Amino acid sequence: MDRDGTLNVQVIRDGQPYAPDKLEAFRLFPEVPAACRALKAAGFALVVATNQPDVGRGTQSQTVVEAMHARLQQLVPEIDRIEVCYDPGQGEPSRRRKPEPGMLLDAAAALGVDLARSWMVGDRWRDIDCGQRAGVRTVFIDFGYAEKLHTPADFTVKSFAEAARIILAQL
Repeated sequence: MDRDGTLNVQVIRDGQPYAPDKLEAFRLFPEVPAACRALKAAGFALVVATNQPDVGRGTQSQTVVEAMHARLQQLVPEIDRIEVCYDPGQGEPSRRRKPEPGMLLDAAAALGVDLARSWMVGDRWRDIDCGQRAGVRTVFIDFGYAEKLHTPADFTVKSFAEAARIILAQL
């Protein structure tokens, strides 16, 4: 699952979503902890795959991002792993930067996850393309951003809780 706009509240500027820039601004959507508990109880390994290019661009501190992840794991202890790509994404190829599937492939190898039985949940086209490239089913959380999907998701929803319900209904 993606982080910003999926698990935590994103910052919207000019119709585009951004990651919070301070720990104080890092807030989970209210339904996320319970939805993650339900997915974990159903046997899913929970992996966060997040691009954090502002670190690579020098406009965000890696220490702040790591503090956000510590808070995330404190609030949602069911999360098994957090994969982060700090690459700046300014035309430089990277196997781990979404939409490339490297973070999902690395997590699957580390945790012994069967990608054919896995899901990617996200709120941006990069998340959906990443999931499709990794061979997992995809759920798109549609916030009506000023950007389009490149390829259609398997499911489209309005919240993480709705995404979790769809995933659990497919068992």
